[in-house]
Amino acid sequence: MPIDPYILLLLGTVGLAALLPARGTGADVASGASTAAIAFLFFLYGARLSTREAMDGVRHWRLHVTVLACTFVVFPLLGLASRGLVPVFLTDPLHQGLLFLTLVPSTIQSSIAFTSIARGNVPAAICAGSFSSLVGIVLTPLLAAALLGSGGGGFSADSVVSIVLQLLVPFVAGQLLRRWVGGFVARHRKVLGLVDRGSILLVVYTAFSEGMVRGIWGQVSAARLAGLLAVEAVLLAVMLLLTWYGAKALRFGREDRIAIQFAGSKKSLAAGLPMASVLFGAQASLAVLPLMLFHQMQLMVCAVIAKRRSHDPEAVAASEKPEGAEASAGPPRPTAGTGNR
Repeated sequence: MPIDPYILLLLGTVGLAALLPARGTGADVASGASTAAIAFLFFLYGARLSTREAMDGVRHWRLHVTVLACTFVVFPLLGLASRGLVPVFLTDPLHQGLLFLTLVPSTIQSSIAFTSIARGNVPAAICAGSFSSLVGIVLTPLLAAALLGSGGGGFSADSVVSIVLQLLVPFVAGQLLRRWVGGFVARHRKVLGLVDRGSILLVVYTAFSEGMVRGIWGQVSAARLAGLLAVEAVLLAVMLLLTWYGAKALRFGREDRIAIQFAGSKKSLAAGLPMASVLFGAQASLAVLPLMLFHQMQLMVCAVIAKRRSHDPEAVAASEKPEGAEASAGPPRPTAGTGNR
């Protein structure tokens, strides 16, 4: 089962923050750079998202509504239900992080990759992931305000303003300027991909440094981490089963069910980390720990599922049909890129 190399970089960044946390003036510089990096990251997200992709995807609205319901309704309900696991399996801070995890939008890149491997509806996965990310910029902070409240590391009206200024405004600016910068972003996608991943590493370093300086990591024991992993494994299993069999009950075809399962059961580390940094402040290091663990777990499990789905008799039969003999199950394949999430 694969280990995402980026997770290794994230763990290395956490180790660096543990050994050499930013303090004093260095902490102020890192915090300012992190804020700028977050704004630039969401500007790139806005510049990458094609309006044409969104319009093409509207034709398959039942699938997208299903994915959004899984991401922003079913997941949060399970997160609220996990409150009953405190204090036996989870501490209050870890439960806050787990609940935040359930509010984060879905992924784009890995949902597309796994849907493609499993021979599912790739255009639908592209649009579903893009819609989820777009809606999450607005909906995740609102859900956090409603469900986390004052327990969310000092969440307040100021946090909403910070979200708007650091996330939504740059995203909208990217959309508005896409006509002029979209071509540049598309041509330099690999380089800018390194930039946005580097931005996330900076966010992680800043958050974990502050956590080390404040002694937050002393609150987590090995037993608590094991309990968190067990809870997240159950959460992932429940969502994988619900998305697959729920889509079947809603009479979606096999290719659409694959897209729904992979887009509706996953959470975006790239979108969640910057949001947590804004929402939780000094508590961000604990808040993102459940998301980081869940991210790696979902990649490992979904990789196995996608490989097995690719060997389903239906998938093999469809792949052997002559080109053009099979009608598309979803909207036309978008031509623009989707970015790295």
